[in-house]
Order: sequence, then C-alpha cells, then structure tokens
Amino acid sequence: MLILSIDTSAAASAALVDDGVVVGRFATTDTRSHAEVLAPAIRDLLGSADDPRVDALAVGVGPGPFTGLRAGIATARTLAFVWNVPVHGVMSLDALALEVAAHADGEFIVATDARRKEVYWARYGGGSAAPQLMDGPHVGVPEGLPPLPVFGRGAGLYEDRLNSVKGFTELTPDAGALGRMAHLALSTGLPLRDTTPLYLRESDAKVPGPPKKATL
Repeated sequence: MLILSIDTSAAASAALVDDGVVVGRFATTDTRSHAEVLAPAIRDLLGSADDPRVDALAVGVGPGPFTGLRAGIATARTLAFVWNVPVHGVMSLDALALEVAAHADGEFIVATDARRKEVYWARYGGGSAAPQLMDGPHVGVPEGLPPLPVFGRGAGLYEDRLNSVKGFTELTPDAGALGRMAHLALSTGLPLRDTTPLYLRESDAKVPGPPKKATL
C-alpha cells in the first residue's frame, strides 16, 4: 500500500509511505508558504517513485492554525478526488505520539507550539501497537498541563515550566510519521478520522458588522 501523506499543522511536509516505510519525504521550516511549496514537493516525490500509483492519502487535521491546515487538507481532498482514492484524516499529535512512544515509560504528553504563549497538547498511554489517546487535544498555557513527561516542540519552548524530555524538544508533526500512523491504522483496523480540521481557536478573521449610521 502506497500512501501519500501531507501535514501542514506546523510547517509543510509531505511523504510517500510504502507498507509502513517512508520512501520519500519533503519538509520545510517555513510556516508561511504551505500552499506554494506543497504542489511542487508532491510532484517531485511522485516523480522519484518507482511506481507513483497512490493507493490512499493521509492528511494531518491538526490541531493547528486556520491557514496552514486549510492548505494541506484542501490539497489532499483535491488529489483524492482527481485520483479517485480514499483520503483519511490523522490527528497530527497522534502521529507525533507514535514517534516518541517507545521512549516513554507510562503515560506521556505531546505538545506543539500554538503561539500566543500556549501549546497544543494531548495525553497518551502506551502498551499497544499505537499510543492510546487519553485526553485532548487541547490548547492552553503550559501551566495547565498534567505533571507528566512532555515531548515535542511545545516542551522545548517552555522547558522551565514543563517536564520536558531531553532530546525530544524540537519535534514537530511530520508527514512521514503521519503516513506511518495511517498505515498502522489501516493494516490493524484502528479507526481513522475524516478530514474535518481540528480548529481549537476561533478564527481571528471576523465578518465586519453593518456600518454605523452617521449622526448629524
């Protein structure tokens, strides 16, 4: 099974995952050019594949900012429609949890940068093929997290306030891990999400109200 995975919950990334193995990957550190870089990156990934026939798509549904998530999800939905293949949503924090679960002893937290001095976070338990989501996702200040080991970029930003796990404080959601998570779920019968984005904040963009009447 060849899966094209896309994640734009932080920076933009894309990957080809063949039977659970990442065989091609693109990532950028720029958090403001998701739409511009995704299409060329996917074209190059498919061009370098021995057999570019994709069986399914997986896309990160966040949590993340409005603009970033829209770019990745819209791209995945469009390609799935054109290619007539299924598209599955994966919570980006779940993919990050899969990456770090082997290094956790018991319950743990993954946290990413939500800006505004907050983090996106979720709590997980191990002991199975995939980390079990226990609580979340949430957005909030670091002081609001449970006193558990914390993995991810959010832990690195607030090392003085969190039980950050050294060596894992720069990790952000990545399409390679997301594709591996999707393959694990599809091959073992675990449920996957639809492509509804996880917006944990209201949009900053507001519809303007009616103009005020001038007073004489």
